[in-house]
Amino acid sequence: MKIGIVGLGLIGGSMAKALSAKHTIYGADLRQDVMEEALNSHVLTAALDEKTIGTCELILLGLFPQRAVDYVREHAEQFQKGAIVVDLCGVKRVVEAGILPVAEAHGFHYIGGHPMAGLARVGWEYSRGDLFQNASMILVPHSDTAPEVLETVRRVVMDAGFGNIAISTAEEHDYMIAYTSQLAHVLSSAYVKTPAAQRHRGFSAGSFRDMTRVAWLNEDMWTELFLDNPDYLAEEVEGLAARLLEYAMAIRGGDSEGLRRLLREGRERKEALEDRE
Repeated sequence: MKIGIVGLGLIGGSMAKALSAKHTIYGADLRQDVMEEALNSHVLTAALDEKTIGTCELILLGLFPQRAVDYVREHAEQFQKGAIVVDLCGVKRVVEAGILPVAEAHGFHYIGGHPMAGLARVGWEYSRGDLFQNASMILVPHSDTAPEVLETVRRVVMDAGFGNIAISTAEEHDYMIAYTSQLAHVLSSAYVKTPAAQRHRGFSAGSFRDMTRVAWLNEDMWTELFLDNPDYLAEEVEGLAARLLEYAMAIRGGDSEGLRRLLREGRERKEALEDRE
Protein backbone atom coordinates (compact mmCIF):
# COMPACT_ATOMS: atom_id res chain seq x y z
CA MET A 1 0.00 0.00 0.00
CA LYS A 2 1.13 3.55 -0.68
CA ILE A 3 1.00 5.50 2.58
CA GLY A 4 1.68 9.19 3.10
CA ILE A 5 2.81 10.35 6.54
CA VAL A 6 2.66 14.05 7.38
CA GLY A 7 4.90 15.00 10.29
CA LEU A 8 7.89 12.78 11.04
CA GLY A 9 8.23 13.43 14.75
CA LEU A 10 8.11 10.75 17.43
CA ILE A 11 4.77 9.28 16.37
CA GLY A 12 4.86 9.93 12.62
CA GLY A 13 8.52 8.94 12.38
CA SER A 14 7.91 5.75 14.34
CA MET A 15 4.97 4.94 12.09
CA ALA A 16 7.16 5.42 9.03
CA LYS A 17 9.89 3.17 10.45
CA ALA A 18 7.39 0.53 11.56
CA LEU A 19 5.56 0.37 8.22
CA SER A 20 8.38 0.83 5.74
CA ALA A 21 9.20 -2.88 5.50
CA LYS A 22 5.72 -3.75 4.23
CA HIS A 23 4.49 -0.58 2.55
CA THR A 24 5.65 2.23 0.29
CA ILE A 25 6.02 5.28 2.50
CA TYR A 26 5.97 8.90 1.36
CA GLY A 27 6.65 11.51 4.03
CA ALA A 28 6.64 15.22 4.70
CA ASP A 29 8.25 17.21 7.48
CA LEU A 30 9.21 20.84 7.95
CA ARG A 31 12.75 19.88 8.97
CA GLN A 32 14.96 19.33 5.94
CA ASP A 33 17.51 17.35 7.95
CA VAL A 34 14.78 14.91 8.97
CA MET A 35 13.67 14.52 5.37
CA GLU A 36 17.21 13.86 4.23
CA GLU A 37 17.81 11.23 6.91
CA ALA A 38 14.47 9.53 6.30
CA LEU A 39 15.17 9.33 2.57
CA ASN A 40 18.81 8.30 2.93
CA SER A 41 17.90 5.53 5.37
CA HIS A 42 15.19 4.32 2.95
CA VAL A 43 12.43 4.73 5.52
CA LEU A 44 10.80 6.92 2.88
CA THR A 45 10.57 5.96 -0.76
CA ALA A 46 10.11 9.61 -1.68
CA ALA A 47 8.81 12.89 -0.33
CA LEU A 48 5.08 13.40 0.06
CA ASP A 49 4.48 16.22 -2.39
CA GLU A 50 2.17 17.30 -5.20
CA LYS A 51 3.37 14.41 -7.35
CA THR A 52 2.94 11.63 -4.79
CA ILE A 53 0.07 12.72 -2.54
CA GLY A 54 -2.56 11.76 -5.09
CA THR A 55 -1.22 8.21 -5.32
CA CYS A 56 -1.58 7.51 -1.59
CA GLU A 57 -4.32 5.16 -0.48
CA LEU A 58 -3.80 6.12 3.16
CA ILE A 59 -2.65 9.39 4.74
CA LEU A 60 -1.49 9.47 8.38
CA LEU A 61 -1.36 12.85 10.10
CA GLY A 62 1.33 13.05 12.79
CA LEU A 63 0.55 16.69 13.57
CA PHE A 64 -0.88 18.84 16.35
CA PRO A 65 -4.71 18.88 16.20
CA GLN A 66 -5.25 22.27 14.54
CA ARG A 67 -2.42 21.71 12.09
CA ALA A 68 -3.90 18.34 11.15
CA VAL A 69 -7.23 20.02 10.35
CA ASP A 70 -5.48 22.78 8.43
CA TYR A 71 -3.44 20.31 6.39
CA VAL A 72 -6.53 18.40 5.31
CA ARG A 73 -8.33 21.60 4.32
CA GLU A 74 -5.29 22.77 2.35
CA HIS A 75 -4.74 19.47 0.50
CA ALA A 76 -8.24 18.01 0.20
CA GLU A 77 -8.32 18.58 -3.54
CA GLN A 78 -5.12 16.54 -3.95
CA PHE A 79 -6.26 13.39 -2.12
CA GLN A 80 -7.39 10.61 -4.42
CA LYS A 81 -11.07 9.69 -4.32
CA GLY A 82 -11.60 6.91 -1.81
CA ALA A 83 -8.34 7.55 0.04
CA ILE A 84 -8.38 7.12 3.83
CA VAL A 85 -7.13 9.88 6.12
CA VAL A 86 -6.28 9.03 9.74
CA ASP A 87 -5.14 11.61 12.26
CA LEU A 88 -2.89 10.48 15.12
CA CYS A 89 -3.81 13.28 17.54
CA GLY A 90 -4.43 12.98 21.26
CA VAL A 91 -7.92 14.54 21.10
CA LYS A 92 -10.74 13.63 18.80
CA ARG A 93 -13.84 15.86 18.98
CA VAL A 94 -12.25 19.00 17.55
CA VAL A 95 -10.31 17.08 14.91
CA GLU A 96 -13.31 15.08 13.78
CA ALA A 97 -15.43 18.24 13.62
CA GLY A 98 -12.79 19.89 11.44
CA ILE A 99 -11.95 17.02 9.07
CA LEU A 100 -15.12 14.97 8.63
CA PRO A 101 -17.08 17.62 6.68
CA VAL A 102 -14.09 18.10 4.36
CA ALA A 103 -13.85 14.34 3.77
CA GLU A 104 -17.54 14.10 2.95
CA ALA A 105 -17.30 17.03 0.54
CA HIS A 106 -14.25 15.73 -1.32
CA GLY A 107 -14.89 11.99 -1.52
CA PHE A 108 -12.26 10.59 0.83
CA HIS A 109 -12.67 8.68 4.10
CA TYR A 110 -11.71 9.89 7.57
CA ILE A 111 -11.10 7.86 10.73
CA GLY A 112 -9.64 9.19 13.96
CA GLY A 113 -6.66 7.40 15.47
CA HIS A 114 -4.69 7.66 18.70
CA PRO A 115 -1.63 5.45 19.31
CA MET A 116 -1.34 4.75 23.04
CA ALA A 117 2.43 4.84 23.07
CA GLY A 118 5.07 7.50 23.47
CA LEU A 119 8.27 8.66 25.09
CA ALA A 120 9.28 11.62 27.24
CA ARG A 121 11.39 12.91 24.34
CA VAL A 122 9.95 13.95 21.00
CA GLY A 123 11.18 14.30 17.44
CA TRP A 124 12.50 12.10 14.65
CA GLU A 125 15.66 11.54 16.67
CA TYR A 126 13.73 9.49 19.22
CA SER A 127 11.36 7.69 16.82
CA ARG A 128 11.63 3.91 16.78
CA GLY A 129 10.28 1.17 14.59
CA ASP A 130 9.28 -0.85 17.65
CA LEU A 131 7.56 1.97 19.55
CA PHE A 132 4.11 0.47 18.99
CA GLN A 133 4.89 -3.17 19.71
CA ASN A 134 1.92 -4.63 21.62
CA ALA A 135 0.53 -1.15 22.33
CA SER A 136 -3.12 -0.20 21.97
CA MET A 137 -4.43 1.86 19.09
CA ILE A 138 -7.71 3.70 19.49
CA LEU A 139 -9.67 4.02 16.25
CA VAL A 140 -12.59 6.43 16.00
CA PRO A 141 -14.79 5.67 12.98
CA HIS A 142 -18.09 7.48 12.50
CA SER A 143 -21.56 6.20 11.76
CA ASP A 144 -21.02 6.16 7.98
CA THR A 145 -17.63 4.44 8.00
CA ALA A 146 -17.74 1.42 5.71
CA PRO A 147 -16.57 -1.86 7.29
CA GLU A 148 -13.95 -2.36 4.57
CA VAL A 149 -12.44 1.07 5.29
CA LEU A 150 -12.12 0.27 8.98
CA GLU A 151 -10.65 -3.14 8.13
CA THR A 152 -8.02 -1.54 5.88
CA VAL A 153 -6.92 0.75 8.69
CA ARG A 154 -6.96 -2.15 11.15
CA ARG A 155 -4.61 -4.18 8.92
CA VAL A 156 -2.14 -1.30 8.59
CA VAL A 157 -2.24 -0.68 12.33
CA MET A 158 -1.40 -4.32 13.00
CA ASP A 159 1.46 -4.08 10.50
CA ALA A 160 2.90 -1.29 12.69
CA GLY A 161 3.06 -3.71 15.63
CA PHE A 162 0.05 -2.74 17.70
CA GLY A 163 -1.27 -5.54 19.86
CA ASN A 164 -4.75 -4.22 20.53
CA ILE A 165 -7.29 -2.04 18.77
CA ALA A 166 -9.99 -0.21 20.71
CA ILE A 167 -12.97 1.23 18.86
CA SER A 168 -14.42 4.42 20.30
CA THR A 169 -16.48 7.48 19.55
CA ALA A 170 -14.85 10.91 19.64
CA GLU A 171 -16.87 11.77 22.75
CA GLU A 172 -15.88 8.63 24.65
CA HIS A 173 -12.27 9.02 23.58
CA ASP A 174 -11.94 12.53 24.96
CA TYR A 175 -13.75 11.61 28.17
CA MET A 176 -11.46 8.66 28.87
CA ILE A 177 -8.22 10.30 27.71
CA ALA A 178 -8.86 13.23 30.07
CA TYR A 179 -8.40 10.72 32.91
CA THR A 180 -5.96 8.12 31.59
CA SER A 181 -3.49 10.52 29.96
CA GLN A 182 -4.11 14.23 30.33
CA LEU A 183 -4.75 14.25 34.09
CA ALA A 184 -1.54 12.29 34.64
CA HIS A 185 0.43 14.96 32.79
CA VAL A 186 -1.20 17.76 34.79
CA LEU A 187 -0.51 15.95 38.06
CA SER A 188 3.10 15.17 37.16
CA SER A 189 3.74 18.78 36.13
CA ALA A 190 2.28 20.09 39.40
CA TYR A 191 3.99 17.44 41.54
CA VAL A 192 7.51 18.18 40.31
CA LYS A 193 7.15 21.88 41.19
CA THR A 194 7.38 21.36 44.96
CA PRO A 195 10.60 22.79 46.46
CA ALA A 196 11.48 19.35 47.83
CA ALA A 197 11.96 18.08 44.26
CA GLN A 198 15.19 20.07 44.03
CA ARG A 199 16.60 18.09 46.97
CA HIS A 200 15.30 14.64 46.14
CA ARG A 201 18.62 12.91 45.46
CA GLY A 202 19.21 10.12 47.94
CA PHE A 203 15.59 10.29 49.09
CA SER A 204 13.80 9.02 45.99
CA ALA A 205 13.28 5.78 44.12
CA GLY A 206 10.64 4.31 41.83
CA SER A 207 7.70 6.31 43.16
CA PHE A 208 9.41 9.62 42.41
CA ARG A 209 10.45 8.50 38.93
CA ASP A 210 6.94 7.29 38.14
CA MET A 211 5.32 10.51 39.36
CA THR A 212 7.68 12.84 37.53
CA ARG A 213 8.21 10.93 34.26
CA VAL A 214 5.58 12.68 32.16
CA ALA A 215 6.40 16.14 33.49
CA TRP A 216 9.06 16.06 30.76
CA LEU A 217 6.67 17.10 28.01
CA ASN A 218 6.24 19.34 25.01
CA GLU A 219 4.34 22.27 26.51
CA ASP A 220 3.19 23.55 23.11
CA MET A 221 1.54 20.26 22.18
CA TRP A 222 0.04 19.58 25.60
CA THR A 223 -1.34 23.11 25.93
CA GLU A 224 -3.23 22.57 22.68
CA LEU A 225 -4.42 19.12 23.74
CA PHE A 226 -5.60 20.35 27.13
CA LEU A 227 -7.47 23.33 25.70
CA ASP A 228 -9.08 21.11 23.06
CA ASN A 229 -10.58 19.00 25.86
CA PRO A 230 -11.45 21.62 28.52
CA ASP A 231 -14.71 20.25 29.87
CA TYR A 232 -13.58 16.71 30.59
CA LEU A 233 -10.06 17.63 31.72
CA ALA A 234 -11.11 20.45 34.06
CA GLU A 235 -13.66 18.09 35.64
CA GLU A 236 -10.94 15.50 36.28
CA VAL A 237 -8.50 18.07 37.73
CA GLU A 238 -11.17 19.49 40.02
CA GLY A 239 -12.22 16.01 41.13
CA LEU A 240 -8.63 15.07 41.94
CA ALA A 241 -8.11 18.30 43.89
CA ALA A 242 -11.20 17.58 45.97
CA ARG A 243 -10.06 14.02 46.72
CA LEU A 244 -6.57 15.19 47.68
CA LEU A 245 -8.10 17.69 50.08
CA GLU A 246 -9.84 14.82 51.89
CA TYR A 247 -6.45 13.24 52.55
CA ALA A 248 -4.95 16.55 53.70
CA MET A 249 -7.80 17.16 56.14
CA ALA A 250 -7.50 13.67 57.62
CA ILE A 251 -3.73 14.06 58.03
CA ARG A 252 -3.91 17.54 59.58
CA GLY A 253 -6.73 16.46 61.89
CA GLY A 254 -4.97 13.32 63.07
CA ASP A 255 -7.96 11.32 61.84
CA SER A 256 -6.45 7.84 61.73
CA GLU A 257 -9.74 6.10 61.00
CA GLY A 258 -10.60 8.52 58.20
CA LEU A 259 -7.15 8.23 56.69
CA ARG A 260 -7.19 4.46 56.95
CA ARG A 261 -10.55 4.44 55.17
CA LEU A 262 -9.26 6.64 52.33
CA LEU A 263 -6.19 4.47 51.85
CA ARG A 264 -8.23 1.27 52.00
CA GLU A 265 -10.64 2.60 49.39
CA GLY A 266 -7.72 3.42 47.09
CA ARG A 267 -6.21 -0.03 47.54
CA GLU A 268 -9.54 -1.71 46.89
CA ARG A 269 -10.07 0.34 43.72
CA LYS A 270 -6.63 -0.70 42.49
CA GLU A 271 -7.31 -4.35 43.30
CA ALA A 272 -10.55 -4.17 41.35
CA LEU A 273 -8.69 -2.73 38.37
CA GLU A 274 -6.09 -5.53 38.54
CA ASP A 275 -8.86 -8.14 38.47
CA ARG A 276 -10.18 -6.67 35.21
CA GLU A 277 -6.82 -6.63 33.41
